[in-house]
Amino acid sequence: MEHIVKLLSVTEVTHDVLSFRLSKPAGYEFLPGQATEISINDPEWKDEKRPFTFTGLNEWPWLELTIKIYTDHQGVTQEMARLQQGDELIIRDAWGAIAFNGDGYFIAGGAGITPFIAILRQLHHEKKARQNKLFFFNKTLRDIILKDELTWMLGENVHFMFTREGGSSPSDGRIGHVNEFFLKQEVKDFSKPFYVCGPEKMVNEITSLLAEMGVKAEYLIFEK
Repeated sequence: MEHIVKLLSVTEVTHDVLSFRLSKPAGYEFLPGQATEISINDPEWKDEKRPFTFTGLNEWPWLELTIKIYTDHQGVTQEMARLQQGDELIIRDAWGAIAFNGDGYFIAGGAGITPFIAILRQLHHEKKARQNKLFFFNKTLRDIILKDELTWMLGENVHFMFTREGGSSPSDGRIGHVNEFFLKQEVKDFSKPFYVCGPEKMVNEITSLLAEMGVKAEYLIFEK
């Protein structure tokens, strides 16, 4: 089912990530981690559907999307960055394979953090967020989405990793990539769920590696 919603506000999150607050249709529901297909309600763009994850909570009176804007080509996200308050978008029913299945390890790459934002916010609301660990990989310090909020929710259980360069101080994070050595060093219990989201190549490599290391298939949670 399609719903026409209005853009309530746009907030800058990082140099290339924006948060969109949208009006919420009556009765519309989703689970933390779920996404929807979005298009701009304009004759030129209404058939250009793209999947985006809800980053707010279902109980909020509005919908929130946190979206990376790609400026290297004329596409949907670049057009969305031009929208103004009151402009309309089209959303569809919620869907998605990423859902909370017990305390465990979250591994995110870049904008792949978005399905985990609502999950972690819900866990924080229930005072359970710090029973989980997050490894968040970005190119540089300036690319981290919601660094302060993630630190506030998870405390010492959030680990920021850089694939290109470190931050301004060692406390910002450290250089690293996910490999067998990293997992053996950082993971204490391979019987727990692993939530993985990021670039397709990264997700495939990590989930294959975790499966080889004995993680049960039902505890490998990613968008298939």
